[in-house]
Amino acid sequence: MEQLNWQKSTFSGEDTDCVEIASDGELVYIRESDEPAIAITTTRAKLTAWIQGAKAGEFDHLTG
Repeated sequence: MEQLNWQKSTFSGEDTDCVEIASDGELVYIRESDEPAIAITTTRAKLTAWIQGAKAGEFDHLTG
C-alpha cells in the first residue's frame, strides 16, 4: 500500500484529516488520513455503484 498514489478531495483543507482514495488496478483503497495504516478495499465496479447512489442522493441522510 505504500506505493499507492493517495488522493483526497479538494473540498478538504490542507491541514484537515479526511478520507483518501487510491487505486491499484481493479482494487480501490479507502482510508482516513489520520489512520493511514488502516484501509479498506473494494472493486471499481462496487465503488462506481456507490458513487452513483451518492450522486442520486441515497446517502444524504448521513451528512450534515
